[in-house]
Amino acid sequence: MKQETKLALRFRGGDRHHLFNNNGTWFVRFSVREAAWFKADRRLVASLATKDLNVARERRDTFFAHLKLHADLDQRLSFAWSEGRAA
Repeated sequence: MKQETKLALRFRGGDRHHLFNNNGTWFVRFSVREAAWFKADRRLVASLATKDLNVARERRDTFFAHLKLHADLDQRLSFAWSEGRAA
């Protein structure tokens, strides 16, 4: 069965929303719902590869703009992720 991933972006305020710092490197964290009938969201994390908060904000905004563009064009979103911890 093919699963369709839907994008649902919500900002609840704050200039650090979706951002977190892990050992000095900034990451973006967000959720996707893989199917309308599936109640649980999948939490995804991506490194922004920067130690500067201002650069992290810009990269986060660019990242979400890119995702929104694909959603607006009605393109299927696909994410490659691995289960469990990184080696």
